[in-house]
Amino acid sequence: MTTLDIAFSPCPNDTFVFHAMLHGLINTEPFHFTPYVHDVEDLNMKAFSCDFRITKLSFYAYLQLSEKYELLDSGAALGYGCGPLLVARSSNIPISKATIAIPGRYTTAYLLLKIVYPDVSNIQVARFDEILPGVQSGRFDAGLIIHEGRFVYQDYNCVKIIDLGEWWEEETGMPIPLGCIAIRRDQTTLQYKRDIESILVKSIQFAEQNRNASRDFIKSYAQELEDHVIDEHINLYVNEYTLSLGDIGERSIHMLKQMAQERRLLTIQRDI
Repeated sequence: MTTLDIAFSPCPNDTFVFHAMLHGLINTEPFHFTPYVHDVEDLNMKAFSCDFRITKLSFYAYLQLSEKYELLDSGAALGYGCGPLLVARSSNIPISKATIAIPGRYTTAYLLLKIVYPDVSNIQVARFDEILPGVQSGRFDAGLIIHEGRFVYQDYNCVKIIDLGEWWEEETGMPIPLGCIAIRRDQTTLQYKRDIESILVKSIQFAEQNRNASRDFIKSYAQELEDHVIDEHINLYVNEYTLSLGDIGERSIHMLKQMAQERRLLTIQRDI
């Protein structure tokens, strides 16, 4: 049995996807997976030192790290109507001067914010689950929210400034590429790529066919525990592109890369 570490975020779409393969509900031979669960920006940062052989990454981080990690065809989060939101207590804030909390400098959310608002400079990094309380309390003028935050921001007396996913869809007509699963580019690990992709697909299919099986596992990590919030989250972020990127998914990723390059927001230039 070959043991592989696999790192992912505590968000419901990730725990939903990985539940079956981590709990013996599908055949994963000849592999045993050791899970590590971290905030997505922590995973992005750890990937710069190649801490994990298989890891969740924001697509912005992946584009910076494509010399170190190779993209898996399955497990990604792309879709329509699921992009990050910029929110504030009032819709009249001067965005270029506002103190904006972001969930990480290597998140796709931050990349999109810089593409749409290149003059934004007063940035504070905060855990994604600290952003809405921080905006509500006045600690931040505005917040860039991801994950479950898009379903509950009104509970924090916040209003939407812009839906960056809607902006992306209007500009490109494609699903927005948010997060992916990547495998470390070393000879020992890369040989397992196709097998791991196959296992991921089986784990996703099991999750879809047995939607309640993973609920306790999901709730052990989720920030928002209401069943309807969890279901909305999974329904948005787990879809056909999670099973396989396909041609549309790959084109969407390349378009994101092109936009980032044109605006000089990538430090590493490499064809993917």
